Amino acid sequence: MEPSDVRNTLTQLRRGTLEYCVLALLCEGQSYAFDLVQGLSSVEGLVTSEGTLYPLLSRLRREGLVTTEWRESASGPPRRYYSATASGRRALAVFNDEWTQFRDSVDVLLSKGLT
Repeated sequence: MEPSDVRNTLTQLRRGTLEYCVLALLCEGQSYAFDLVQGLSSVEGLVTSEGTLYPLLSRLRREGLVTTEWRESASGPPRRYYSATASGRRALAVFNDEWTQFRDSVDVLLSKGLT
């Protein structure tokens, strides 16, 4: 496997889990997109841009996993703040359970391949 194939695989993993990482941040409290980008970027391997995040947030809102609220800003135009809904919190809890089981299973197999 070429290094570019590995990078592509990692990109696909990030895409598949990004919405749950966003939900996890929103379960901590309301946030607007720029703060979410900073929160994601503070964790190694999760760097993303507002251009990636806005379509994701729109989809999460359409699916009822987040709500939005406009707030005035002291330093510019009003900002849209996002919050996790009860459905979003439940979706995150289900994902967390499934992810933990999946991650542990992968770890077992990978450790066998490295010994």
